[in-house]
Amino acid sequence: MNAFDKLLRQLNLTPAGVLGLAVLAVLPFIPPFNQEYLIRWLIAAALIAAGAIAFDFTAGFINIVNFGFYAILGLGGYTSAILSVNVGLTPWIGVFIGAAAAGVLGFLTGLLTLRLRGIFAAVMAWFVGLALMGLATKMVWLTRGPLGLRTPRLFDTASNIPYYYLILLLMLVTYIICSRVVASKVGIAFKAIGQNMDAAKTSGINPTYYRIINFTLSCTLAGLLGGFYAHYYGILTPDIMHTSKTVEVLAVAYIGGRGSLWGGAAIAFPFILAMELVRSGLSNLPGLNLILYGLLLILVMIYYPGGFAKFFDAYIRHPKNRALNYFLNGASVRT
Repeated sequence: MNAFDKLLRQLNLTPAGVLGLAVLAVLPFIPPFNQEYLIRWLIAAALIAAGAIAFDFTAGFINIVNFGFYAILGLGGYTSAILSVNVGLTPWIGVFIGAAAAGVLGFLTGLLTLRLRGIFAAVMAWFVGLALMGLATKMVWLTRGPLGLRTPRLFDTASNIPYYYLILLLMLVTYIICSRVVASKVGIAFKAIGQNMDAAKTSGINPTYYRIINFTLSCTLAGLLGGFYAHYYGILTPDIMHTSKTVEVLAVAYIGGRGSLWGGAAIAFPFILAMELVRSGLSNLPGLNLILYGLLLILVMIYYPGGFAKFFDAYIRHPKNRALNYFLNGASVRT
């Protein structure tokens, strides 16, 4: 195995994945994507892609649907923003403190909810999200509520290019962290719990312990993305914590392929760009994009529950041509 293959193995990437990242890297310089509004759409797509990876890390492996995902992401954003505005802390440090705050809340939420089974844990996570949104709305003295909290931006430039490459990096880091954990012994425990919790418990695995680890890491990554959101858009309102935002990430993760990590990231870019076209072209029909999310999600769950990742595995990933097989699968890993 050569050095390139070893690097791909460590990063859990394939040559096809590297090519996809390279295409995304040069996309802002290819017309018509070199226009600022389209770069903004690409940034939104990359943010959703990174969120879908972190969301799928929980939903796809321990069977917990975190309906408060975007509220926790918003907590990371508000923490970083408040530290920047009220304390004068640089956003480059604030985003990591925001991630830590989101991780702590994820840990505490996990302690309270992840002993429960089925829908109870998901509902409790949703209630935590609603409580966070209520606090952000009512604590006007701290968050300015619906008026919006203006935040300093990460880069002193009007160009969207630096933000695009930063969110691409965050997306890649999120994927590498989650995929590396899934490939470890801890990840084996996650998969066992997701497949059959009783059997995992019989095998000596403590489901609550591993679920809390998973949930805490997912929330920490969400908080990091929230810090990026706050210091990219430059303003925060409680709407960032709305459940509809979580539904958007959920739809992308499930349509991309639950339990794949990469599927949601791959599908996010064409999907979000298409939804932005719908939203801008049919602005007189607000909420239409959410209806389309729901319809597509229903169709996928009924006719192809494995999503895009399962389709890719079934019809594309195993070609007979050795060169193409290496390109899609790598030397010894699968993206």
